[in-house]
Amino acid sequence: MRAAVIGAGPAGLAAALDLAKAGHTVTIYEAGERVGGLAAGFSDTGWEWELEKFYHHWFTSDHALLALADELGVRDQVMFLRPKTSYRVGDKNVQLDGALPALLFPYLSLFAKVPFGFATIFLRLTNNWQPLEKITADAWLSRWMRSETYNLLWRPLLIGKFGSEYKNVNMAWMWARLHARSTKLGTFVGGFQRFMDTFAEKVQAKGAALRLNTPVQQINRDGACLKVTTTDGHSEPFDIVISTSSPALTLKLVPELSDPVSPPTMRAYADKLRGLRSIGAVCVVLALKQSLLTDGTYWLNLPATSPDKSKSEYPFLALVEHTNFLDSAHYNGDKLIYMGDYVPADHEYFTLSDDELADRFIATLPRFNPAFKPDWIRKKWVFRAPYAQPVPLLNHSQNIPDMHTPLAGLYLASMSQVYPWDRGTNYAIELGRNVAARAMADHNASDHSASVKAVASP
Repeated sequence: MRAAVIGAGPAGLAAALDLAKAGHTVTIYEAGERVGGLAAGFSDTGWEWELEKFYHHWFTSDHALLALADELGVRDQVMFLRPKTSYRVGDKNVQLDGALPALLFPYLSLFAKVPFGFATIFLRLTNNWQPLEKITADAWLSRWMRSETYNLLWRPLLIGKFGSEYKNVNMAWMWARLHARSTKLGTFVGGFQRFMDTFAEKVQAKGAALRLNTPVQQINRDGACLKVTTTDGHSEPFDIVISTSSPALTLKLVPELSDPVSPPTMRAYADKLRGLRSIGAVCVVLALKQSLLTDGTYWLNLPATSPDKSKSEYPFLALVEHTNFLDSAHYNGDKLIYMGDYVPADHEYFTLSDDELADRFIATLPRFNPAFKPDWIRKKWVFRAPYAQPVPLLNHSQNIPDMHTPLAGLYLASMSQVYPWDRGTNYAIELGRNVAARAMADHNASDHSASVKAVASP
């Protein structure tokens, strides 16, 4: 086959790798200047390691990722560490990252800790997630973890994550986070960008062509082929096209899916894509001259008191001091912090200038360290992604679009399809390999059918 893959994130590279290994001709189109997608990184003068634009981890349960690392010959460069995660209560950072810290958590009564513990154990052990998608996380957590725990811990985090949608998110989403994630967090020597670059080199060594800085403008049917047209007007024909873009962008790239004269199956598929909800992410990254979270906390969860960011106690969801996880020597001595949040793509955080957004977040930092002064900041960066987190509603499994679209030869592999799992490198890799396998199986079945017809013809 001649195969095109749109997007050079983990899913796109995984699909391209397996297609190329099977002997197919593969072309990867990437709009950005580097591979990596949401796992991409950046660097600064004097840094030995690159830093992710959006905070990122792997987990010891990430089997697809670890199997790929073995295949690439870089498993020895995957590191798992146990940093300190805390929760902000009043003006204190309280460790909350395992069974013992939960047992010792001073702001919950023993009456509350017992159901908290049993409910957490249940979610860790059960594999039966399907009934959980029939109830909201709001309803399940408030019932089984009791109102004291829910109102102090879970409700503020749900509000911070999903804003006004927090009461609509199903419990299977929460199950996936508690069921599979480990307290040890993984990273890659040199940063995730180095892993993605190594991954891309392996894919190209298998024969795939990688075209960076090449945005796709349109995908349309052209006889027996699919034609991919880039923004510079260049077009190429392919037997299959795999889009790892967001559902909304895929609809924009493939107008035939929602054309009023298209078959009903195509329009129904397009409606399904439009019905998928998601939110975006913003991150302000600071290089500081000295540490902000001096208690050693790496990840600090901040409680949201209102879906309206302007009324909430904090203007962002997570304060992450990266160099309380990895040695600042990798970054020329800089103390690196993230201030991250999830908001809808139409939120003002996407329209404020970089300086306006950074200043709004920076204004809260003296609350975490009264000694903080603006002159601690050596440099700042702002990153935004309008499609960063699917929003799974009740019975969400019924809303997941099939990987093979109704347009022959066109496949979709987006983070909205890894449900019930949450988005992440591991599930992106798994999805990319699955869509490649599906495309090759469909192609082989089509060839077999054509051969049978040829033999049967007089």
